[in-house]
This record gives sequence, C-alpha cells and structure tokens, in this order.
Amino acid sequence: MTPAQIATGMNAAVTNARRLSEDAECLIAAGRFQTGASVATLAIEEAGKVSILRELALAKTDAEAIEVWKAYRSHTRKNAAWLLPQLVAAGARKLDDLKTLFDESSDHPFILDQVKQLGFYTDCLGNAHWAVPWEVIDEAIARTILKVAKILAGEREHTEKEVALWIQHIGPVWKQNPLWMKQAIINWYAAMQEAGLAPEGSNQMEHFIRQGFHVKEV
Repeated sequence: MTPAQIATGMNAAVTNARRLSEDAECLIAAGRFQTGASVATLAIEEAGKVSILRELALAKTDAEAIEVWKAYRSHTRKNAAWLLPQLVAAGARKLDDLKTLFDESSDHPFILDQVKQLGFYTDCLGNAHWAVPWEVIDEAIARTILKVAKILAGEREHTEKEVALWIQHIGPVWKQNPLWMKQAIINWYAAMQEAGLAPEGSNQMEHFIRQGFHVKEV
C-alpha cells in the first residue's frame, strides 16, 4: 500500500471510532449500559487499527504484510491500548512504562473482548451459572470504557506526508535495537514538526521517551 492509501485507512478508522463512541454515549445516556459498553469497545478496536496500519507501512515482504493483516482483523490486537489510562493512573509516564500494552502474554486484551461479548450475549459459565448482560456490566464499567474509547479515537487527521515520514525514519530500524527505534521515533516527530504536522516548540516525543509526560493534578 502507498502512504496515501494507508493514511486514508487511518482516517477511516478514527472517524468510525468517533462515530461508534458517540453511539455508545447515546446508549449509555439512555441507560442502555450493557450495549453501550460493547459499542464503546468496538470504538476502541477501530481506533486500534491506526497503530496496526503504521506496522503495515513498514512491512517489507508479503509474509510480513500478511501477518499485519491478521493483526488488523484480530479483536484482541486492536484493543490492546485500552489499558493505557489505567497505567497512567498507576504512575506510568514514559514509553518504557507502557510495555504491558505490547506484552503478548498479558491477558488485558482478552478481558476487554470478554466484556464486549458479555454486553451483547448471555452465556453459561462454570456450574450452570447463567451470565446475563445486565448483571455483569453496570453504568460505571460502561462509562469507563466509553472514556477510553473517546481518548483513543482522538481528533487528529492523518496525512500521506505523516506516513511517508514514518517509513523514512522508522523503516530502517524497525524491530531492531530498541535504542535506535526510540531515536528514530524522536527524529520522526522532529520531521513532523518541520513539516507543520506537529506542534512547534520542544520535541514532545523526546520528552515522553526520555523523561515522561506530566499529569496535571485535578
């Protein structure tokens, strides 16, 4: 795929993620917490396609591309970032603090996928215990998932230039030395600033990677 095609896919995903999160918000406002939670989970999955499409941009062989497309259609690969706010609340501030999100042995993607299923369907668990949506998912759970969905959907539009710069800077070191990859991400953000695609001033990505971001006290 070309950078333009990948950027189009990214924008389609985030636009749909926002639509789904708005639908979920309407359901929750109407007291339909279980369906709202499940739809909010779908929004998280749509938003998760953006990072996977970034991987597709770096695929060098047909075999690599096939693996990325498998991830694109995997519910648990797309929802991995849903734990991000919880990690931040627990003190995560730097990129290295977020390793759990990318740990293939972590069960958090499967937990959210199970919540999504329980919001839609009845099920039989254990010794003939019937799980019904309204007994499993309450308003607090639904609003928590919705909040994550709205954060991940974001507002920014992705561009062909952004993807081209990603390939230019990340491609040569992709899946190699972690230190090289971190520096490449910093360089990519600097190039984004030069192109007017990221805010001027200090390199926020470098600050995030090396020092961590600051969370304002509420």
